[in-house]
Amino acid sequence: MRVSVVVPVFNEADNVPILAEELAALRTAIPELEILFVDDGSQDNTWNRIEAAGRKHPCIRGIRCPTNRGQTNAMLTGMRAAQGEAIALIDGDLQNDPQDIPRLLAALDAQCDAVCGFRAKRRDTWSRRAASRVGNRIRNWVTHDGVRDTGCTLKVLRAPLVWDVPPVDGAHRFLPAYFRLHGRRIKEMPVNHRPRQHGQSKYTNWKRLPRTAFDLIGFIWYRKRVLRRLGAKPGTA
Repeated sequence: MRVSVVVPVFNEADNVPILAEELAALRTAIPELEILFVDDGSQDNTWNRIEAAGRKHPCIRGIRCPTNRGQTNAMLTGMRAAQGEAIALIDGDLQNDPQDIPRLLAALDAQCDAVCGFRAKRRDTWSRRAASRVGNRIRNWVTHDGVRDTGCTLKVLRAPLVWDVPPVDGAHRFLPAYFRLHGRRIKEMPVNHRPRQHGQSKYTNWKRLPRTAFDLIGFIWYRKRVLRRLGAKPGTA
């Protein structure tokens, strides 16, 4: 099948060239591959690096957001522009391993609509691991989505699932929960997690826990009012 890899990035100029090479190398295993780097209003040299990667590898194209609007906006922008039958999501900080993508895709069978990676061995600081554990426990207590590590961006899903996700800030934190609301079948698989080499985390830290709690309230409101399956494109539900 044709596969689209969506990579949201914000001020990741040092990581883009490395990740671009790693993702382009997947064409050996995935011949019909497109790679979408979504620049979330970066203020460094990220966009120039994306353009350079696109000139070197025709399978890479960039989408530039004029301002920084957050991970949900960048992720949904890329997912809705994707042309593949399946979509892979991966972080732009090199901590997710692109070599896991073919393995997750292989698990996307007739009994599965989305495969969520979980970081079996975290390569983060103690504070980030602790924040993630707290966040996951609170989220699971509310959503009951059964996913142990929703903070792991590495996921693969069938393209129609894009329309299960409402265009609201913070929705990227609850992708499995939104999929469950629409009756999607989800698997989990362990994935590699690598230490960060360059830059600093942009999206997830202790300061975001209050925001996550606020987003959970929004999810509860949405869950009570959603018209399930209505968001899918005609002929794809």
